[in-house]
Amino acid sequence: MTMRDWLTLAPVFVAGLLLGALFFGGLWWTVRKGLVSTRPALWFLGSLVLRMIIAVGGFYLVSGGQWQRLLACLAGFVLARLLVTAVTGDLLERDARPSEETGHEP
Repeated sequence: MTMRDWLTLAPVFVAGLLLGALFFGGLWWTVRKGLVSTRPALWFLGSLVLRMIIAVGGFYLVSGGQWQRLLACLAGFVLARLLVTAVTGDLLERDARPSEETGHEP
């Protein structure tokens, strides 16, 4: 591959990152909302449909029928999954830690 090929795949990779951030960030948000909702099934089903439409539609538009572009977009999508998992995992750990207040028995 030439440098020009890599430069044309860079925006596709970034698009995959954005699609992945929307998909997995939306999943994290949905789980948090769904757990406290009176209608969790509606949250989960609606979110799944919306996230899938955005992800599949984005992959279709970005790939342009070329497997190289599809692969670059998928690589960005997977990297976004790892990043969102790391960020939200840190947030969950921080929320789960006991408070540092003194004078309270556990």
